[in-house]
Amino acid sequence: MGIGKWIGGVLGFMAAGPLGALAGFALGSLFDTDNMIEGSSDFNGRGNTRYTGYTSSDPFNSGQRNSFLFSLLVMASYIIKADGKVMHSEMEYVRQFLRSNFGENAVIQGEQILKNLFEQRKQMEIRNPNAFRNTIQECGQQIAQNMSYEQRLQLLSFLTNIAKADGTVPQAEINALKEVAVAMNLTVSEVDSLLNLGGKSLDEAYKVLEIDPTATDDEVRKAYRRLALKHHPDKVATLGEDVKKAAEEKFQAINAAKEMIFKARGIK
Repeated sequence: MGIGKWIGGVLGFMAAGPLGALAGFALGSLFDTDNMIEGSSDFNGRGNTRYTGYTSSDPFNSGQRNSFLFSLLVMASYIIKADGKVMHSEMEYVRQFLRSNFGENAVIQGEQILKNLFEQRKQMEIRNPNAFRNTIQECGQQIAQNMSYEQRLQLLSFLTNIAKADGTVPQAEINALKEVAVAMNLTVSEVDSLLNLGGKSLDEAYKVLEIDPTATDDEVRKAYRRLALKHHPDKVATLGEDVKKAAEEKFQAINAAKEMIFKARGIK
């Protein structure tokens, strides 16, 4: 049975939460339950399948990974259109991300899901200009309840990379990233840290470590240890080796920022 036939539309919040409601519109008949949400046919206790987010007790169940992917696409649809336009570079980043992390089939499916989400946003905002924004806030809360802190950080990292894909991040997208972060029970300083990741200046390196240039050497060391702990790739290993690989690349960029500061200060 096609997913769109049993989740329902935007009015399904009470039955399956905001993510499930958006899934009803965005997924439509793209997938069968067997290849999008495995092992979820009895989650509501009434013999109906519904999207439940990250609920599997088995860390290797593909349902956990699919929940992460769909949550990423929902939040990406908000970030990409935050400035009122869809940039080719941002969509291409999503395509490349899907291709390298989830396979070729995910490129076509993920792009169609995004287009459906853009259309859903348009329809919702005809009735209420703040409707989709409010739904994103609710989705963030659902994500916060069902994903670990480290998984949410990795999700935010992907969203930040999408925003940075065209080489510049307009204020509207920065604001949207911070809204999403807070909704997912993360902080605006974590957004600033990720936005400056990969920067070449010392000032950017300090922002990555979430400290001021006036920090003491001991505070610098503590800041790095704190950042290294919460961004450690092993913390997202249950989402798959490809997501872990992306986290490893992020971890290397964090180390590069630390080394830049250590070198400037003569810290051994």
